[in-house]
Amino acid sequence: MIYEFKLPDIGEGLHEAEIIRWLIREGDEMIESAKIDGAGFVRIFRYIMLPLSITGFVVVAIWQFTNIWNEFLFAVTITTSDKQPIMVALQNLSGSQIVQWNVQMAGALLAALPTLLVYIFHGKYFVRGLLAGSVKG
Repeated sequence: MIYEFKLPDIGEGLHEAEIIRWLIREGDEMIESAKIDGAGFVRIFRYIMLPLSITGFVVVAIWQFTNIWNEFLFAVTITTSDKQPIMVALQNLSGSQIVQWNVQMAGALLAALPTLLVYIFHGKYFVRGLLAGSVKG
C-alpha cells in the first residue's frame, strides 16, 4: 500500500467540521448534569461525549476511506508504473487497444470490494449518522 496518498487527504476541513458538528450536537444538558454529579473533564469526555460521538467518528472514517481509496488524479500524476493504486491500474487496463471486458469487470469488482465491505460492516453507523439530525427527542 502506498501511504503517501493518505497525507493530502488528512487535512480536509469537511471531516473536522463533521466531528465538531457531532460534538456540538449533543447539547449541554448531559454535561451540566455530569458536572452536578461531580464528574471531571476526563470522565465527562470518556463516559458521555466519546460514546455519543462514536457514530460521527465512524462516518468520518468511512468518508475518509472512500476518498483515499477512490483517489485518482493525485495518484496518476505522482505514481510510477511499478507502484500505482488500483484505480490507475484499471484506467491503464481500459486504455489498451483490445478491450477485454471480463478482465475489466473483474478489476472493477476487486476495486469496489474494499469500499463495499466497509459499508457493509459499518453501514449501521452510517445510517444512524444520516438519521441523527432528522429525529429529535
